Parts: sequence; C-alpha cells; structure tokens
Amino acid sequence: MLKIEDLHVSYGPIEALHGISIELEAPEVISILGSNGAGKTTLLKTISGILTPTKGVITLDGVVLNGMEPSKIVKLGVVHVPEGRHIFPNLTVKDNLILGGYFGNATQNRENMEFVLHTFPVLKERLNMKAGMLSGGELQMLALGRGLMGNPKLLLLDEPSLGLAPIITSEIFKTVKKLTKEKGFGVLLVEQNARKALDISDRGYVLVNGRIELSGKSEELKENPEVQKLYLGGKNVKSGI
Repeated sequence: MLKIEDLHVSYGPIEALHGISIELEAPEVISILGSNGAGKTTLLKTISGILTPTKGVITLDGVVLNGMEPSKIVKLGVVHVPEGRHIFPNLTVKDNLILGGYFGNATQNRENMEFVLHTFPVLKERLNMKAGMLSGGELQMLALGRGLMGNPKLLLLDEPSLGLAPIITSEIFKTVKKLTKEKGFGVLLVEQNARKALDISDRGYVLVNGRIELSGKSEELKENPEVQKLYLGGKNVKSGI
C-alpha cells in the first residue's frame, strides 16, 4: 500500500530526513517513535505533500506521490490529522465534518457522517455547537471524525494524545485501533506516548536525528532495552541509539 524508499527531506541547506524507508500494508497501524526534532512530523508532512523530498520515492498502491499537489494526494485517500487538530473554532461541529468530506460525493458523505456520529456519539450531541466550545478530548474526536469524512486509505495521525488526560488518551487510541479493523485503512501514527502507541500498533520505527535506528514488531520493540530506556521509562540500560 504505502512504500517509502530512501527518502531525504531538507529545510534549506539542513537535511531533516536521511534515507528513510518504510512500508505499510492496510489495515496495519505503524507507530513512528522518536524525540522532539527527530523528523516525525516532517515525515508525515512529506507524505501528504506539504513538503517536497529532495530524494527518494513515496508510492501509494503503486502511484508515485512525489511532486503531487496535497489536494490530489487527499483524493487518493491519504488523510492527514495534524498535531494541534487545526479545527475551525468558529464553525459548528457539523460544518467542520462537512469540510472533511469536501472531495466526496453526497452518498459517501452521508454514509461517512452517519459512521462518524455513531463512532463519536458526543459529536452528535454537539453537532450545532461551535467547535471552539469543545473540550480537548472532543476536539480530538472532531479532528479524527473530520479525517474519516475524507474516506481514508491511509490515515496520518500526528500526536493525537497531545494535551489529553490519560483516560481520554486511552479512549482515542482504542478507537483508532478499532477503526482500522472496521474500515480497513492503514494508520501511520506519530506519538510521544510510546507505550500507548506500541500497544495499538502492529509494527514500529524509531527515528533518531532523521534516521531509522530501530524497527520491528511492536511487541518486540517494547521488550527492546534501548526502547525501554529512551521511551518507556526503563532504567540502567546503556543507550546505543
């Protein structure tokens, strides 16, 4: 489904990603772990067409995404839910969701709206409320719901737990895992909460300074002493990455 080969991305003269290669097959959930500045958000922005790679190839179902306009990438089924949610606070919940289905037809949008409101009942209760009045957890549900309105084949999630209470974080992550099975899309998850990310993902990659230093099944990464030390709160383990 998604294939990234030898991806390099620069901000001016500074290279942020150095030879990234990743593969994802729906309905996989893949987590991207790393500290601030490791290149995680840069990776998602490049896949969605916001940034242009200097080298390498990104394909979705064999279609090359390099150089394609973000709007065309969305039409192919790549939906980006960015860090910070970026909802429209002065629009209603309903209008925010409608915008997520901008490229869909009336039948798709109606079906997707029903699915989103079934998945997040609280949004149905808040449908005519301005989005800026929602709580942090409700805003994240709205951001996810808006993403689902885009009929994703691949959902790019950037820090969905940011600023949320632990109980809300758990609910959001369980919902993401459930949705991949119900709808059959793939998820590329960037997340600081490494434990939660590995709990719901099938595989993971660890980025360090723009390079992949570790990769493997999520259960294996949770047992890796380097990952435990750097991301899971382990102690007394010598770091090699």
